[in-house]
Amino acid sequence: MKINTSYNLMDVAEIETGSDLIALIEKGRTSVFTRFYTSYFQKLLLASDKYLKDIYAAEELVQDVFLKIWENPYQLSDVKSVKSYLYRAVINSSVNYINRQKNIAQHHLKLTSELSDEYFMELDEEHEVIILLREEIEKLPLQCKKIFKLSRFENLKYKEIAAQLNISEKTVENHIGNALKILRERFLNDSELKKRGKAYLMLMNIFLY
Repeated sequence: MKINTSYNLMDVAEIETGSDLIALIEKGRTSVFTRFYTSYFQKLLLASDKYLKDIYAAEELVQDVFLKIWENPYQLSDVKSVKSYLYRAVINSSVNYINRQKNIAQHHLKLTSELSDEYFMELDEEHEVIILLREEIEKLPLQCKKIFKLSRFENLKYKEIAAQLNISEKTVENHIGNALKILRERFLNDSELKKRGKAYLMLMNIFLY
C-alpha cells in the first residue's frame, strides 16, 4: 500500500497501517495525530474499562498507549492494522494492570498473615508514645511549637524555617533548643515510657536528638 503523506484533519480514516502513522508523525502533523487520538480514545477507553472497572485507571492506560506511539512510532513499522494494534495494546495493558494489582494484593495479604500479636502490641505502644509526644508538643509556646513542627514533621532545615517565618537562623536554633529541653525533661526520665522499649527509643532518636 502506498504511504499517504498528505493527511488533513478529515483524512484520519486513511491511517490504516503503521507505516501511515509513522509518515504522519515524521512530518510533525500533530493536529492530525490529535484527531486520530480523539477518534479512537473513547472506544479504547471502553475496551479498557471493560476489564479494569475503573474509568480513571483506564483513561491513564489508554493515554499511555498513545504516548508510547508518539514517542516511538517505529515500533509500528510492521503493523498492518493500526486499529487492531491499538485494541490489542490496550487490552494487553489492561490485563497486565489487573495482574499487577492482584500480585500487590496477594503480597499485602501475605504480609498481613505473617504479622504476629507481638508486632501489633509494639505498633500500639509506638502509637501511644507518638500521641503522648504530640500532646506535649501542642503545649509548647506558640512560636516554639510552630518551629519545632516545621523541623521534625516537615523536615525543614533551619535556614528554610528562618526564611519561611522571616526570622534569623539563630532564633530558629534557640526555639528548637528550648523545645528539646522541655520535651526531654518530660520524657527522658519517664520510667513508664522506658518500659515501652522500641517505641521509646524511636521517640528519643527521631524527635529528641
